[in-house]
Order: sequence, then C-alpha cells, then structure tokens
Amino acid sequence: MAHRKAGGTAKNLRDSNPKYLGVKRSDGQSVAPGEIIVRQRGTRILPGEHVRVGKDHTLYSSTTGTVSFSQRRKTGYDGRVRQARIVRVIPQG
Repeated sequence: MAHRKAGGTAKNLRDSNPKYLGVKRSDGQSVAPGEIIVRQRGTRILPGEHVRVGKDHTLYSSTTGTVSFSQRRKTGYDGRVRQARIVRVIPQG
C-alpha cells in the first residue's frame, strides 16, 4: 500500500532563461566597429548612419565613433505618423 497520497502536478514551476535585451551603449558613449549598441526583438529602435542590423535585429556599430540617439517622424503605409527612435554613430575625425 502507498504511504502517501498522490501529489498533484505543478504547472507554473518552469521559467525561461533571461535574454539580456536592451540598450548596451548609451548616448555619448564611444564604440568600436562591431560593438553592440542595442539588443532587441523587432526593430523598435531603427538604425541610422554607420549602424548595421543583425539577423536578430541587434544594432551594432560599423565604424569607430560616438553613439547618438534621436527621434524622427515616420509616416506609415496607412498614413499614420509616429515618433521613431533612431540610433547612429558619429565617426571620429
């Protein structure tokens, strides 16, 4: 005979690993070529001058310089206007 009653199953004990998303280099910081500026899901922040996009939407520097964040008005295909965040690298020189 069993000495314990049947314990139920727990459904909420699993958790995913952290993905460490977010801004890695802030406005005014210097970066080297290939250095990650923003890790994101989707292009929430758009690339500007001297910034490239990785296959997982990561934004990284293509040259040595200083990071600069700004906003720009963007018009969608349906005519709606929104404020888009843009990151660019100002080359040293």
